[in-house]
Amino acid sequence: MEWLSAENIVAVGTAVLGVVASGFMLWYERRVPHKKRIGYRVQMDNPIGDDLSSGRANVRLGVFDADMDDATLVLLRVENDGGQNIDRDDYTGPEPHGLTAVFTDRTIRGVSVTQPTDIDHLMDHFTPQRGFSYEANRLRLPRVPLNPGDHYKLLVLLSGGDVGRDIRLRGGIRNGEVHPNRSATPDDKPPVFSLPARIFSGLLTLSVLALATIVVFRDGNPIECEQGEVTVIGSTAFEPVISTLAKQYEGKCEGAEIDVETRGSEAGVAELAALADRSKNSARSVIAFSDGPLGDRLGLTGKKVALSVFTLVVNDGIELGPDGLSVQQARDIYKGRYKRWGEVIPGADKATADRPIVLVSRGDSSGTRQVFQDRVLGQWEQAQSTSLDCRPPAGAVTSVTRCELPGTGDVLDKVAEQPGAIGYSELSVAAAHKGVRTVPLDGDRANVDEIERGDSAYPYRDIEYAYTDGTAPDDSLAAGFLAYLDKESSRQVIRTHGHLPCGTPVGLKLCRD
Repeated sequence: MEWLSAENIVAVGTAVLGVVASGFMLWYERRVPHKKRIGYRVQMDNPIGDDLSSGRANVRLGVFDADMDDATLVLLRVENDGGQNIDRDDYTGPEPHGLTAVFTDRTIRGVSVTQPTDIDHLMDHFTPQRGFSYEANRLRLPRVPLNPGDHYKLLVLLSGGDVGRDIRLRGGIRNGEVHPNRSATPDDKPPVFSLPARIFSGLLTLSVLALATIVVFRDGNPIECEQGEVTVIGSTAFEPVISTLAKQYEGKCEGAEIDVETRGSEAGVAELAALADRSKNSARSVIAFSDGPLGDRLGLTGKKVALSVFTLVVNDGIELGPDGLSVQQARDIYKGRYKRWGEVIPGADKATADRPIVLVSRGDSSGTRQVFQDRVLGQWEQAQSTSLDCRPPAGAVTSVTRCELPGTGDVLDKVAEQPGAIGYSELSVAAAHKGVRTVPLDGDRANVDEIERGDSAYPYRDIEYAYTDGTAPDDSLAAGFLAYLDKESSRQVIRTHGHLPCGTPVGLKLCRD
């Protein structure tokens, strides 16, 4: 198998990235938050005065209109964003206060402290005796003990400088740090995910998109590709499916060559068995498809591929009505008991009634014939072959005319050409052929949908097998092609050609019955 394909590398890389990302986030959550950390955020920095220096004039009323031409308001949030408690003794400065907020190029004119109602006891620490004071552009903050997640806010009235000037919180924490946090302003919409989450989500998304692009637009090989040569023989009824899938596989798999040479199910399995007796190595590159389990008795290994539906066909000049033929009528026709259609169709017009019945059959190596004999006739065809060109003799008709042709297409062409002819074929090929009519049996139509729903007891059907000499080696083209039959795209091809894939839930049941 081509494990080093591009899509495999991307798939493995995506999986590894996911594991690494999960591990990193787990480490990040477990390790980083356990540090002692005090974070601070500037949540608001707005002008109250005219702020003419930056060209941002505003309108003021009331107390804001008195001596505040260059005033600004700053809302500063201080928080314990680590994973451990911070006590008074954790502040490392020698002064009574613990931290200092510095407002560059501005002068402090007043401070108000706020905090959530559930931790209002923190207010007891904001006293001059504990170091709470300000001078010029420096605001001294007391040693406030903070549990993880606790915070307080400082609303500071300033003058003498423009908004946006640097604001820093200085101080030391034992075994920890004081650091700035990014804070959304009142007009900002907060992000849904953190920056690390956005980075890893983006990387994972790009990896998945890369994998999807390769799968959809790839020019290389699918995962199950194998190189080499293989010959497919056997069923002519299943040949349209085999040819379509073989071309698809060759188009996707560089170095794969699949030759389709169908000459009939019985001939195919017999040829494979004979080849295996002569050379096991040569037999490994051959697959024989069979209508029904014809290879079992020869010791071949079979794989159920699809439920194939077959049908009797008549020349389109023969009108049998919606019920078609009974199974008993079909048996009597192929025993040679009827010579003209008037004996089968009561009340037929004279032209139809006088028309000789012509049995257009397949050779005894045909799987379609084998299924017809097993499922419908219950025995071998009894009528003898009497014609090479499938034409009834001139003059009086003393026996039914019967001929044998090598392939499904030959049978359909002859039935369409010869008035009064009847034959058998794989359903989808017959339904698309001009000049023939499909024939219901005992009132049941040859209809795949009705069979799939369980609404029909239509008898002329059997399982399509793919035979190999033993189990195909894993690294062989035969194994690769057989595995390709189970892909969903291959099942769609099988279904399009009028067969029911055995790999579906309904198909499994029908192929088991």
